[in-house]
Parts: sequence; structure tokens; C-alpha cells
Amino acid sequence: MDFVELEAIEGLRWSWNSWPSSKADQAALVIPLAVMCTPLMQQAELPLLPYDPVTCSQCGAVLNPYARVEYTSRIWFCSLCLHKNTFPHSYSNIGDTNLPAELFPTYSAVEYARTAPPPPPSHNWSGANGVLLSSSSSSLSSMVSSSPNSGSDDPRGIRPAFVLVVDVATPRDELAALKNELLLVLEQLPETALVGLVTFDSMVRVHDLEFSDCSRVVVLHGERELSPVQIQQFLGINWTKQQKMGKMPFSQKQGFLLPVSECEFNISTAIEEIQSPVVKPGHRPGRSTGAAISAALGLLEGCLVSTGSRIMVFASGPATIGPGIIVSSDLGYSIRTHRDLINGHAPYYSKSCSFYAQLSQRLTDASIVLDLFACSLDQAGSAELKDPIERSGGFMMLGESFESNEFRKCLRQIFTRDEEGYLKMYFDATIEIVTTKDVKICGALGPCVSLRKVNNLVSSSEIGEGGTYIWKLGTITNKTCITFFFEVSDEQKVQPGSAFFIQFITQYRHGNMGIRKRVATAARRWVGNRSPEIAAGFDQETAASVMARLAIHRAETCFARDVIRWLDDTLIQFASKFGDYVEEDPSSFRLASNFSLFPQFMYYLRRSQFIDVFNSSPDETAFFRLMLNREGVVGSLIMIQPTLLQYSFDGPPIPVLLDVRSISPDVILLFDSYFHVVIHYGSKIAQWRKLGYDKDPNHENLRKLLEAPEIDAQQLVADRVPAPKLIRCDQHGSQARFLLAKLNPSVTQNSTYTDGSDIILTDDLSLQVFLDHLQDLAVQS
Repeated sequence: MDFVELEAIEGLRWSWNSWPSSKADQAALVIPLAVMCTPLMQQAELPLLPYDPVTCSQCGAVLNPYARVEYTSRIWFCSLCLHKNTFPHSYSNIGDTNLPAELFPTYSAVEYARTAPPPPPSHNWSGANGVLLSSSSSSLSSMVSSSPNSGSDDPRGIRPAFVLVVDVATPRDELAALKNELLLVLEQLPETALVGLVTFDSMVRVHDLEFSDCSRVVVLHGERELSPVQIQQFLGINWTKQQKMGKMPFSQKQGFLLPVSECEFNISTAIEEIQSPVVKPGHRPGRSTGAAISAALGLLEGCLVSTGSRIMVFASGPATIGPGIIVSSDLGYSIRTHRDLINGHAPYYSKSCSFYAQLSQRLTDASIVLDLFACSLDQAGSAELKDPIERSGGFMMLGESFESNEFRKCLRQIFTRDEEGYLKMYFDATIEIVTTKDVKICGALGPCVSLRKVNNLVSSSEIGEGGTYIWKLGTITNKTCITFFFEVSDEQKVQPGSAFFIQFITQYRHGNMGIRKRVATAARRWVGNRSPEIAAGFDQETAASVMARLAIHRAETCFARDVIRWLDDTLIQFASKFGDYVEEDPSSFRLASNFSLFPQFMYYLRRSQFIDVFNSSPDETAFFRLMLNREGVVGSLIMIQPTLLQYSFDGPPIPVLLDVRSISPDVILLFDSYFHVVIHYGSKIAQWRKLGYDKDPNHENLRKLLEAPEIDAQQLVADRVPAPKLIRCDQHGSQARFLLAKLNPSVTQNSTYTDGSDIILTDDLSLQVFLDHLQDLAVQS
């Protein structure tokens, strides 16, 4: 069973692809029943249907290939609840030779985008690859196609809105680079998009973009925590109760949020005129980041602009005054560390987190996305901001400079357009799950929020964002991945061998601001407790990713040592359950091939920066965990257990063990940990390069050897957002620490080693010692 091929079809990865038929048997699996869902995964053959889906009148499931259809009587039986439904009149011509795309066996995932005007009352459907399944002359492209106007005919005229929140307390050169990028962003925005500008230092300035005679701003004091009503009163934004309830349109009489076509000159001028303030010696610049975000949110709420809006914060340091303060402006006070947070020596942390939690709820209620671009050598407060950013589905980038290529690439990537010219931004998404009655929904982990809607499919056992069958996402991309957790219901005896179904219904607003709905339906089979299909259906890569999300979820409220102890206990139970061994004989312990890598993944997870926060700041830890919590299986695995490629004169590059023994003087290593890409030159290779041998035509092989990892590294950097930091280092050089910190310490100062070989100075256990201990504990009776 190729799990990667299944994911390409369904957009799903399952920790267990065959499920036990009882709750007791499920508990014995140790690893939870989970599905990692990438709702909008790019698929080669995804039909786009220009009509509304047909849904079950009882459970709400959408018509799918697993439904039983009676063509003569024009009825269908829902595969999830078995309820009998009638087809609408538009399906009157349905038959064996005239099937709609949603009933094709090859289309387990389809997408609906209703066009205007509505479709005619009857359809003739086309088959796969454009082959007609009826005598009708209608073509596949007429019914299953992508139209630039699909779903865009919305009477409310919804437009995306972007409020730029700029930290002016930025060094002059950095500020100049940031302003250039912001001007480029304005050029990328559609002319109909709404745009606003808020700048801040110790004061917050909301810019009036309609007044062109001179620069006009509303100044708010950075130390005051204002309510949304107060902010709107200061801005002169007032609306009636009917307008607030959506019964009357909002008449735009303010100049703070305008279409790009009406204010491009004014906002460009305002950005160009931003100047850095003078900083008092011995003090940090005054920054009122929290007050600025609150002002931007109040502006969007006051203009009744929610769906399709983003607040984009550009910060170059921590907040030093007002709500959301991180550290005092006095440089005599250092910024909080993990040790300070553990010992309770971070005086502002709890209050700031509480402030941002309130903002998070307002962002979620209004479907507004919060993004943070923090470019600073110091921390900028992203640990406190993590909750509103993650819950709104926003983007976080930590960098060193606004002049860096990483920042430019990230910002431009967000505003890229698709083939039809629309922004690749999808807003205001909801994910609904419908299952067969024997499957209960426990919860989700990822950039989503529970809507607390309960039905008979929702379990009383909550994991993460639970207590619901529908979740909300402020924004979603083609790579956003959510982990959903399930359990087996004991309400009714399940027959092993029978099938069960889970349907994921994702509704979102496309870049053209039209509503689309993607439906993915998956089928799996119930099996008996001792069935070999359970072991055969175990996906150890997905299981490792699921355990990583559960671990960082625990780490938010538990000490690292307690999380590591939980991981170890789980791994011991798992090895004891699925290992093949003689009791009390560790040498007899064996794991089948589809289980054998899981202990190795857990070893690297417990050593990773997600759990072991030593040498990471709270901001970095927040960023690492936020990225892991939304990445798919492949990206998550690279974060947990980085990849290592070896380049040598002996042949093409080959993957090697993530071990210190893989370092050799005459090879080049390419290391990828998702956040860092390291090109490590062996000592001999580095010496030849410094002597310029690669420029000698007689040493063409050396030149090609040096070029190969550079090309591959640039490809890794180009394909990933945010872009990883590219590091080039030589063996025994200081920058080699980025590689050595992640390698298995099989050779340490306590080992027997030869002079000149690399060793790792550490007291950590090596992978082999870890596995030996695991075997000793797993075989105990």
C-alpha cells in the first residue's frame, strides 16, 4: 500500500489505514486514530463543477462515488447514514451512461464553484479524459472546468482588505528596505482591494488616505488600551444598529480604508515619508505594537470589513509600552527567556498573553487574519503573538533584517497570483466532517478554531480544538494541513470486514472572492483485533507527525521533561505491543519493516527544538511550533528528522545516516532541517576550494562536485516559505554547529575515536543506546 499515492488522490494521510472494530482494541493500538488532512492540496485531476452539491437530507453529506444509486427511480442512498434521498430535477437525465463527475469512482475529491447565472435545469455529464458518456454534444470543459468568473458573482461585492501595520522605530537602512517592499506590494494588489496604513512607535498613527492636500493622521496614545468602540469614535466611524447587523449597507465616509485605485498615490506618499524617530541612549525604541494591532482591528471592525481581510504587522523589535508589552524600554532589563518563563520572572508575559487572547477572539469572530513579519536580531514578541496568529491562520516570519532575501521572498510569495490573475489567497474557510455512525470525532490540531457545534458524531473526549464537527480557518493555503482525531464508538457492534466512510467538506472564499466547496470522501475498512491488516495499514511517517503535534500541544502546558516522559512511555507501550520478541530477552526483539523507523523518529523528536528548548528563545520556539502545527507529513518529518545527502567523487549524491560518522574530509554534505539548509564541506574539499583548484580546467570534476550541492540547496530554498536560512560551512568551522547539533552523537568525548575524526561533545544518549534501552523495557513481562 503506497500511502503517498493515496494522499495524492485524497489529500489525506492516516496513522492507521485499517481500524479495529471496538474501542478497547483501539486503545491497544497506542497511537491514536488520526487523519492528517490537506484540504486544498493541489491535485492533477480535480474536477471543478459549476453547480451546487447534492447533499443528504439527514446527515448533510455530499453525493459521492460510494453512494448507491437507483437510476430509474432517481434516488440515492447516502453511504454515510444510509438515508434515502431523491435527486433534484437538474439530475433528471442521470443514468449508467450519463454520470455526474461526483459519482465517478476516480473522483473521490471534487470541487464545486457555482457560476452565474445558475446552471440549466438538466445536465448531460461528460466522462473522464473528455470522453462523453451520453449522446449529448456538451463537452467536459463546459461542465467540469475552471472559469475566471466561477463563483465571483456576489451581490455584496466583497473585496479583500489589507491593513499594513508598520513599526517606524526601525533602523534607517532597514526602514528604507521595508518601504521599498511595501511599495512593491501595493503594485501587486488588485485595484479593487481595500488598503489601510497604521504606523507606530510610542504613538499609533492611523493614516487618512483620502485627504491629499497634506499628510493627515489620527494619533492614538500607545500606552492606552482602547475598546473597539473608542477606536471607532476617534476615527469618526459610526454606524447604525441596522448596518452592524448587515441589514443596511455601510456607506463609506471615511478615508482610512480605501480601494487601491482611489488612494495609491496617497498611501505611496505616506509610506515614503515614514521616518525613524530618535532613540534615547540606553533605552530601546518606544513601540506600542499591541495598541497598533488593536487600532487596525478596530478599523476593520468599524468599516464592517471582515471576510478576506489581513492585518500585516512589520516589527523590528519588542513592544516596550502599552498593551502587549514585552520588555521595559530600559536596556538594563533583559528580554524574557525560557528560564524566566518557567521561574515566573517575566513580569509582562501573562498580561500580554491575556491581551492578545482577547484580540484572538475578535479576529476569529470577524474572520480577520493576523500576519507577523519580525526582522530583528533581538526577540520581537512573537511568543505572545502566537495565539492570535495561529488561530486566525496567519503567517509568521522571523528574520534578521528587512534587507534579507528571505524577507523579500516571503512577502512576495504571499501576493503571488494564479493563472487567472487572482491572488492565491483563500479566506474564511470552514471544514466540516461527516462520518459513519460508528466513528466519533474527537478534535483537531492545527491553525483552526472549533465552532463548538455538536451532533451525534462528536465524541465527549476532546483533543485540541474539539467538541465540534465543524472548524473555522481565517485563511487557508494549498499546503495547510490539519490533524483530525477520531475514536471508535461502542454504541453498536461493528462487523469486521465492512467499510466505513469519512467525508471532509471544505468551504472557502477563492481569490476571486467567490465561494467554493471542496469535498473529499474516503473509505477504509473495519478489521478484527488480530488481523494482519492493522499492521499492514500503519503509516509510521504519519504517526510520527501526529505524535509531534500532540507533543507540542502538551508542551504548551507541561514541562519539557514531562512531555519527554510521555513520549517515552508511549513508545515503550508501542514497541511492547507490536514488537516480535521472547519475554525478558532483549536480543530477540524485532520490529516489522513498517514499524522499524518509528522509534528512530521518536528519538529525534525528543531531541528536537520543539521539545528541548535549550538554546532557543521563546520567540523561536513559538515560530517552530507554529510551523510544525500546519505542515504536512513530508515537511513535518524533515523538521523532526532532518535529511542528509552526501556528495563525493564516487557517484551521484546519496542519502546517508544522520550521524556524526557521516562526516568525512573528502565529501560534501547537504543538510536540510526545514528551517536551515547547510552545505558542509569536508576539510580536504574546503582546502582544495580555498586553493582555487575548482577554477583549474584540469579539475573539472571538483568544480562539478562543488556546484551540485549549491544547485540542490537553491532548489530547497526556492520551494519553501518562509525560506530557510542557507549556511555554508567547513569541517571544524564554527558554523558547522548547525549540523553537529542535529547529528546522532554516536562518537563523543567518552568514545574511542581516531585523531582528526569528528566527535560531538555531549552527554546525550546516542540512537543505538536509546534503542537498546527501549528493547530492554519493551520485553519486560
